[in-house]
Amino acid sequence: MTFRLLTLCLALICAVTGAAQAQQQGPLRIEITEGVIEPLPIAVPAFQPETAEATALANDIARVVAQDLTGTGLFREIPSTAFISTVSDFGAPIQYADWKAINAQALITGAVNVQGGNLTVKFRLYDVFSGAELGDGLQFAGTTDGWRRMAHKVADAVYSRITGEGGYFDSRVVFVSETGPKDDRKKRLAVMDYDGANIQYLTESDSIVLAPRFSPNGDRVLYTGYESGFPRIYVLDIGSVQRRVLESAEGTMSFAPRFSPSGETVVYSLTQGGNTDIYSMDINSGQSVRLTNAPSIETAPSYSPDGSRIVFESDRSGTQQLYVMPATGGEAQRISFGEGRYGTPVWSPRGDLVAFTKQNKGRFHIGVMRLDGSEERLLTASFLDEGPTWAPNGRVIMFSRETQGAGGSSRLYSVDITGRNLRPVPTPDGGSDPSWSPLQN
Repeated sequence: MTFRLLTLCLALICAVTGAAQAQQQGPLRIEITEGVIEPLPIAVPAFQPETAEATALANDIARVVAQDLTGTGLFREIPSTAFISTVSDFGAPIQYADWKAINAQALITGAVNVQGGNLTVKFRLYDVFSGAELGDGLQFAGTTDGWRRMAHKVADAVYSRITGEGGYFDSRVVFVSETGPKDDRKKRLAVMDYDGANIQYLTESDSIVLAPRFSPNGDRVLYTGYESGFPRIYVLDIGSVQRRVLESAEGTMSFAPRFSPSGETVVYSLTQGGNTDIYSMDINSGQSVRLTNAPSIETAPSYSPDGSRIVFESDRSGTQQLYVMPATGGEAQRISFGEGRYGTPVWSPRGDLVAFTKQNKGRFHIGVMRLDGSEERLLTASFLDEGPTWAPNGRVIMFSRETQGAGGSSRLYSVDITGRNLRPVPTPDGGSDPSWSPLQN
């Protein structure tokens, strides 16, 4: 549930180091820091079709690979009009001098084979200045319908080899798709590739849906629905689009759910008798355990990657602040101490940071901080930014931004954790409450 609705309902820049001086024994590498320097120049010639059926897809796949990489802000693609050499044979020797002459520091070549509905994509990555291939060539196989996934897998492999970090391109995002004016907005759940492609709608727009959250393996989604007139938590299977409600006691309201890292437990907020606390529930047996017991409002829980702790928001200090407690409940430690109100905390997949929404002096921000509350850094500022979610590698955050006024709309954006490379995420309609999946299998 978003920062606003929780309140109302309850009352890259990178530093490129060593690229131009790469050694034969030392691979090309981007070290991502707080520095400001030009993105790494890369060349991505059209991939080579190995069959006539592959001709159209070969170029499309190369374009998606280039778009994935340049979209990070860490890479700059050299236009094909500047090429001196062409790559007409995937197995031919590389003319390094020609690529070095146009200042390409990395070269990506590929080949595509299509037979019937089966697709095979091969690629190689070269360090131009050292004149060596980076790692062994890789091959991905699938179907022609999944050609974008094959392109994302190639881009993930290239990104990982150059940055030393995991990729995030072969992932999906579930979100609330919004249409209509603010006073009559229709909302339904939708899922799409991380870049906005291959959108699929999961619910109809005849009832309110909020706060979708992916399961650890990406096969299910938790969300809050109002079909009964009161907020209830639902579990939806992505493949079959079948769903079921997680039952709660009569006269209660349950919301803000999130899976544990094992996928077997759900942590959520429950309001009963005017009091809101955090509970956990075994998703199979339905047995629940109360984790907090205070007269304040406790909500928006999120597990640490190892499942041992939970970060949540509470107004026990008089204003909305962030706290961390053991996953089994117990004493909570406050971690936010800046000016303003903090909400919707989400633990980074790396375990080192918490992302949050902050409201201060009439502005909303997406920010990150260490687990002890240190090194707070605000990444965005606008009329209304809220609901952060982490990319699988912990490098990028997606969130929703609403524009001001009666005609304002909500859109999805992404930003690097350095606070740079703010980019809109394309969706057919408005969007809010994003949740990023893990990398797909």
